[in-house]
Formats: sequence, C-alpha cells, structure tokens
Amino acid sequence: MLFNSIAFAIFLPIVFVLYWFVLKNKKRQQNFLLLGASFYFYACWDWRFLFLLIFSIVLDYFSGIQIEKSKSKKMATFWLTLSIAINLGFLGFFKYYNFFVDSFADLIGGFGFAVHPWTLKIILPIGISFYTFHGLSYIIDVYKKKISAEKNFIEYALFVSYFPLLVAGPIERATHLLPQVKKARIFNYEQAANGVRQILWGLFKKMVIADNCAPIVNEIFGNADQEPASRLVIGVVLFAFQIYGDFSGYSDIALGVSRLFGMELLKNFAFPYFSRDIAEFWRRWHISLSSWFRDYLYFPLGGSRGGMWMKIRNTFIIFLVSGFWHGANWTFIIWGGLNALFFLPLLIRDKNRNNLETVAMGKLIPTFRDVVNILFTFTIVCFAWIFFRAENLSAAISYIKNIFDSSILQFPKPLPKKEFFLIVFMLFVEWINRTHDHGLEIHRWKPWLRRVLYIVVLFLVLHYSNFGNHEFIYFQF
Repeated sequence: MLFNSIAFAIFLPIVFVLYWFVLKNKKRQQNFLLLGASFYFYACWDWRFLFLLIFSIVLDYFSGIQIEKSKSKKMATFWLTLSIAINLGFLGFFKYYNFFVDSFADLIGGFGFAVHPWTLKIILPIGISFYTFHGLSYIIDVYKKKISAEKNFIEYALFVSYFPLLVAGPIERATHLLPQVKKARIFNYEQAANGVRQILWGLFKKMVIADNCAPIVNEIFGNADQEPASRLVIGVVLFAFQIYGDFSGYSDIALGVSRLFGMELLKNFAFPYFSRDIAEFWRRWHISLSSWFRDYLYFPLGGSRGGMWMKIRNTFIIFLVSGFWHGANWTFIIWGGLNALFFLPLLIRDKNRNNLETVAMGKLIPTFRDVVNILFTFTIVCFAWIFFRAENLSAAISYIKNIFDSSILQFPKPLPKKEFFLIVFMLFVEWINRTHDHGLEIHRWKPWLRRVLYIVVLFLVLHYSNFGNHEFIYFQF
C-alpha cells in the first residue's frame, strides 16, 4: 500500500473517521485502532514479515523491562547486549548476508582460489532498517535511564509500528513519540489543516518531481556509454531531485498524515539543496538518521572530545556506516566515504558549524557568495550521488569517466524542459518558505494567495503526475 495509491486514499479516511468520530476521547481504543491499522498497513506489503515486526516489538519490550529491573549494571548490560545482538543479527542476515558472502568469495578469488559461495535469494523485509532503529534507540535510552521502560505493550508496539513512519521513517525516538502515544489527543483543526497541506506538498514532490525524473534518470544511467556527457550531467542532476522528491516527499506525507491523528513526528528534511557547505547539507538531509548516528554512535565513540585524529576517525566511521546502512553494495560505502572526504576540510579548519542559520535569513535574494557556495555544495553532492545511483562500482567509474569528455559542450537532446520547469517551481516555493517546516506552510500569506497556490499545486499534481506507480526509493533501505 503506497502513500500515492488508491488503496491508501481509501484506508486513511476510514481510519481517520473511526479515530476521531467513533473513538473520540478514548485514548486506549484509539491506540488499539492505530496499532491494528499499522499491522494491516504493513501486512499489505508482505504479511509473512509481520511476524518479524512483532518479534522485534516483543523482544525490545521485554528487554526494556528487564534492563530497568536489573539489580546490577552487569545484568542490565547483558539484556542490552542481547537485544542489540538479536536486532542487528536479523538486520544483518536479511540485508547483508549475500553481500558478505559474495565479497568474501571475491577476496579469496583474488588470491587464485576458486570459491563457490552459497547465496540465498533473500527478500528484504520492508522497513526493517527503520523499525529496528526505533527499537534500538528505545532500549539504549532505557539503559541510559533517559526514559522509563514502557509497561503498556499496546503503547510500545504502536510507537514502533506507527504506520505513517513504519516503512521509510523518519526514525523516531521513544523520548519524543512515546509521550504523545501515552497522552490523550484532542482534535486541532489548524494542526490537521497543516497536515493536509504537508501531504499535498509531499504528493507533489513524489508524484510530480520524483516520478517524472525517474524514467529519464533510468534511461540515462541505463545507457551511459551511449549518452553524450551533457546528458550524463542532466541525468545526475535529475537523480538528485528524484531522490529528494522521493524521500522528502514521503517524509512530508508521513508527517502530514501523523498530524491528522494529533501527533508530531521528527522533522526529516530542511531544504538541504539550499545548503552552503556539506556539513550544513547533512544537518538538513535525512535529519532523523543523521541525529541517530550522532547520538548512538558518534558520541559513544568519543565524539569530538579526543583531539583531531579522533574527530577524523569518528567522522569517517559515521559516514561509512551511514553508507552501509543504505544498502549492501560497495557503491553505498564509497558514497559515504566521499561525503566524509568532502566534510574533512571543514572539520580540520573547524568550520563545520559555520552555517547554522538558514541561508539569506530575512532576505529574499541571497548574496553572490551564498549562491556560489550553494552551487558548489550541490555539485559535490551530485558527484557522490553517482555512486549512490549506479548499479556497481565499475558502472559508477565508467559514468564519471564519460562525463569528462568533449561532448559535455554538446547541447543535450532531448532537453527535459517540463521536468526542469517543475523543479524550478518547487525550488521557488521552498525558497520562499525555507524557514518553515514544509513548502506549503504559508499561513502568514493572505488567504486569497494561499488558495491560489493550493489550486496551482493541486492542478500540477493532477496534470503532471506520473501514474506509473513508481515505488519510493527508500523502501529498499
């Protein structure tokens, strides 16, 4: 069941009506309804993996209670280690088994030994990386006494499996979402209306931007050896907006849907392509994942306290793990490593926290320096995206090699005029609203102007949507 499907368009209103009109002011029943709806939502993908989700929920629920009940640090550590090991064990098997087996075979083969690895046709359970990280953050926070172990199984299960974020995030924290699950919700019209606006903007980014870019990107990357360099550049640029429209669009829909039920999810994107350096980009891209690795990996490794070499080591670990988290392919690891290299000069010069405020704050037009910095940051991000998109390392290297060709001066034919027009429109709207949560958070605008923009966006969604039912890219992670 996709967010941009007819099935979800039927599913959501039914749950909404039952939640607010039938079960109004009945928090326990509302939570039970949302839990049942979440399990049904997940089962629509593949009901067999529902048992894996339930097992993960039961494991972390029980482990959290045992950690809190432990009378010694040693026993608490045992339950923490056991839960982490099992969670990462399942994640590693389903997501990385074939990668490790094939990589080992290639390594041994490089020494002249013939190895026939036993690989399995393993289907990656949808959303496993996301709900695993939900559970891990919970038990770690219980262990660190940042939160008490949840005794209500329904409320804990809802925190892990809440359907707006279940299959592609954002990655929630128990300290943020569980208190909202536990308290009674009162319908707030403005919150719900803002949710609808955010859903509309998310659908625009997914169905208009991402899904229109996807066929062109697939064609260019699939025929990279026959395309002129100018077309290869266009392919990378369009992929940058495809993945942004795809994932930030999903996040906008998830946050908007959650607002319909009176709950706020963690912000996941903050207009990252307006960033002036790579550090700012990573503070604005997939924020929930970046902050998760910061809090649960970077800081435990020592953070920035151990001198420059430790800072560099920890930074590379974070980016490489982030790359590996995205998929079992060397291309993702190289992608993470490249971002670490781009980050390194800022870290060494202690300039990685220079751009904390929104670009051109209080101004409509950015300075020339800001424009140059934004374009440079976008360029290096796009360069790294080549590895993210390529099927394998050799394809990525070949793609880059073909870009540095005299045909880069050749006028690209055909030029995707429609796609660029739509991208410019999206960037214009988001630039105007770059200090807010999403592109259509325009309550400060005059009513007539807001309505005009809603109508325009709705028209673009209905007129330009690619209804080829392209799945969200981040479902594979």
